[in-house]
Amino acid sequence: MTAVDERGMTRFFEEFEPPEGVRVELLRGEIVMMAGPDLVHNMIVEDVLDQIPRKQWARLQTQDVDIVDEASEPVPDLVVLKRDATPEAGRLLPSELITLVVEVVSKTSVVRDYLVKRSIYAAGKVPAYLIIDPIMEHCVLLTMPVGEGDAADYKAQMKLDFGDRLPLDMLGIGLDTSEFGAFPGVRPHRFP
Repeated sequence: MTAVDERGMTRFFEEFEPPEGVRVELLRGEIVMMAGPDLVHNMIVEDVLDQIPRKQWARLQTQDVDIVDEASEPVPDLVVLKRDATPEAGRLLPSELITLVVEVVSKTSVVRDYLVKRSIYAAGKVPAYLIIDPIMEHCVLLTMPVGEGDAADYKAQMKLDFGDRLPLDMLGIGLDTSEFGAFPGVRPHRFP
């Protein structure tokens, strides 16, 4: 089943100006606002960014993504695509150009990152989705998207603890996770 924007949220979202310091995403017709990320979060994104070769790959932070047939405009923490596939301009990056999206879990984004965005990115046929979880101190790499709309998912999943080298074959690298920080004193959750 394909998500339909019956309430005109996509049109409203295009004109919406959030307050300074607030990040906004449209996820299946719902506007989600978040405060700026934690330092642990930002340091992980920077560490991942530094390990992806710039000459081959465009590494874009907080880039709005266009998912065809979805009332969604997610804003991943990091989007990776071939440098020669990068459009010249535009706010929305078509999902079919993306090789990898990265989300770093925050204290309030667990369900969105593990469930909602997993389905959205799979529906957009994004080949690889990496969830980095500083609460549980592990990474989950999802590949092989299948299905459409709410039923979309990834067929393959690899989970590794922080400290292990994560093979990102689609980028031709092994991601060193040994420097990734964790959120102290945050209650664990039950997601993979």
